[in-house]
Parts: sequence; C-alpha cells; structure tokens
Amino acid sequence: MELISIEDVRAAAADIVGTVVRTPLLPVPWDDELWVKPESLQPVGSFKLRGATHAVARLDPAVRSRGVVTHSSGNHGQALAYAAQAAGVPCTVVVPEGAPQVKVDRIRAFGAEVVLVPPARRLPEAERVAAETGATLVPPFDDPRIIAGQGTIGLEILADLPDLDVVLVPVGGGGLSSGVATAVKALRPSAAVIGVEPALAADARDSLAAGEVVVWDVERTYRTSADGLRTNLSALTLAHLRERLDGIVTVTEEEITAAMGRLAREARLVVEPSGAVAVAAHLFHRDELPSGRTAAVVTGGNVDPARLASVLAG
Repeated sequence: MELISIEDVRAAAADIVGTVVRTPLLPVPWDDELWVKPESLQPVGSFKLRGATHAVARLDPAVRSRGVVTHSSGNHGQALAYAAQAAGVPCTVVVPEGAPQVKVDRIRAFGAEVVLVPPARRLPEAERVAAETGATLVPPFDDPRIIAGQGTIGLEILADLPDLDVVLVPVGGGGLSSGVATAVKALRPSAAVIGVEPALAADARDSLAAGEVVVWDVERTYRTSADGLRTNLSALTLAHLRERLDGIVTVTEEEITAAMGRLAREARLVVEPSGAVAVAAHLFHRDELPSGRTAAVVTGGNVDPARLASVLAG
C-alpha cells in the first residue's frame, strides 16, 4: 500500500493557504516543556478544515461542480461544508444520530444539507447520495488527500519548534496522526510521534498490536465523550501508523475532563473532549511518554455548551 510523502504534505500546504488559519504553537503556563497547537481556532473549530480544503482543491473542476458528500460525526462535516461553500459547490453531510447538536447546526450554517442516520448507516447513506447525485464522496480520513492536508499541522509545528522531541496527536480514524507522523518523521526523524486515544475507544492500540485493523463496534466506542475519536482505523491509516507512529497511549474519561478544564482555565482555550486527549496524556501519563520538548495537538473546540458548563463547574 502506497503511503503519502512529505512532498504530498507540502503540496497540501500550498493548497490550503487563504482558507485555513495557520494556528500558533502556544506554551502552556503550567509546564515549560509543553506547547499546544490550537486547531480549535480554525474557522470551523477543528483541524479537519485542512484535509477537506485540500481534497476539494484537488478535484477536477468538472467533477467538483457536481458537489461533494461525506459522513461525519460533525467536525469533518463542518470542514467539508465550509470548503465546499468557499469553492461554490453543493455539499451533503450524513451525520450519525446522537452527534452534538452544536455541530449539526454549524454544518447547516455553512450551507450543507444534513442527513441524519443511525451510526452504522453513515457510509452506506453517503454512498447512496453520491450514486444518485454524482457528488464526490470525500471520506473523513481514509484518503491520501485528507491525510496530506492534516499533515500540514506537522509542518507548522516544526517550523515553530524545530528542536522538539515529542508530538502527541489524537487518533480516531487515523488521518491526522498519519499525516502528522509523515511530516515529523521526514523532517525530524529523532522526534517521537505518539498517538493518544480514549481508553473506551482504544481500537487503534489494538490494531497496532494485532498488525491489522481491529474494529470496535459502535456500542463500545460510543461510551466515550470524545465523539471525534470513536471511528476505527482504515487499512490505509493503519499502514501509515505502523510505519511512522512511535507508540500509543490511552486516557480515561476523567482525565479528558480534567484536561478540558485545565485548558479552559489556564490556557484560555475552549476544547472539546476529543481535542483534550493529547494534553490529558501529558498531564497524567508522563511515565509512558518520551521526555523533552513536547507539542500536543488540540484538535477542536466544538464542545456542547452544557458539557463545557459542567466541566467548568467541576
């Protein structure tokens, strides 16, 4: 299976200029060896805008005019809706029932049509829409263009902190971690790239241990509050992670909540549960991580207001 290259990531970086915010790498006030990459500051509130913008840009104009469709728990859907609106093409997003309402509302606000289905029907419904309308299916992670777009985060981290030692990156479907690991390992081979996922959705850990994709069903993965990390790996992302990821750690729901509160109170960053897992790993699992100057990717800030209120009240 062919993996993406650093050249692919650099091409994506050129494609996303003007649509995607180049987020800063910020030091945290409680640890002088930790920086955070706040992708929550993107106009759609998450890193997903990078891959979506690159994927839309790479479509042939005639194909692009027929529109795009995807399936998403929210953040990729928002990102593709935004990228499609910027390109002037129609977009449909198939969303699993139970996704945070704040994310569904924002997908619609960016001009996309939303179709709600049971979680297990996400992909079949997206494929049906594509077949009926001629729209191009843009998957959330299982696509080289998406992986390359997300990898631009790695380029930016190294530009801001060339002598870093560790990158902590959340793992859901594996597109982000595949892209970031590609960029970091190409430009700074000595740096360790460590994936982080919820203990209640640790399918990537199991997949890496088994050497093949291990699927956790939705009844298991939907126990975690980190709704963006409930997705299983694909064969493509597993191939990247087996080659380029240095390890994986898991965090508990209590640790995720504590990291959200720490980021809100002390770093002034509103972060959703999925976005807090990398910081949670650094706060609670230092003994499992390499030492040194560390960058943690904060993937998104589209948190349900009620959840944020409960975190801050606690």
